[in-house]
Amino acid sequence: MTGLTDGIEVLYSREQIAARVAEMGAEIGRDLKGEKLVMVGVLKGAALFLSDLARSLDLDATFDFVAVSSYGQGQRSSGAVKMIKDLDQSIEGKNVLVVEDILDTGLTLSYLRKLFLQQKPKSLRIAALLDKPSRRIEKIEADYVGFSIPNLFVIGYGMDYAERYRNLADICILSPEHPE
Repeated sequence: MTGLTDGIEVLYSREQIAARVAEMGAEIGRDLKGEKLVMVGVLKGAALFLSDLARSLDLDATFDFVAVSSYGQGQRSSGAVKMIKDLDQSIEGKNVLVVEDILDTGLTLSYLRKLFLQQKPKSLRIAALLDKPSRRIEKIEADYVGFSIPNLFVIGYGMDYAERYRNLADICILSPEHPE
């Protein structure tokens, strides 16, 4: 029997993540200067990041969540983005921060940005914990980025491989030899 972390290498430790998320929260707070904020988490991967980022903000922030799919069960994007769960509240006239785990191809965030801009928010910003610029298909950048990484398949801190490993406290890389 293999352990949960066999064949897994830590890319960013929980301490590195906590420090960077706190820096991002301070930057967002400076930019919004005390205004109210609606944080829109992209489920499921961004849930842990959103919760830590929210706690680092000195702002009146509310949460909403969307669920979109472009990955399915594997490591490759299907290329088509599908809305599974939409916003519960109107974002018209509000400061909105879309919180995403990874800005990869840009397909998901481009889709969400277009959709949300139609609702006429006061401002729309994007916070991505990880950015993989080498994989970008759509031209989009995050306003706030935790870490820029090469083309690695990462797990942990909310990110998964076939719904596994979300509960790891660190951001990790699966080795090609990882036992299934």
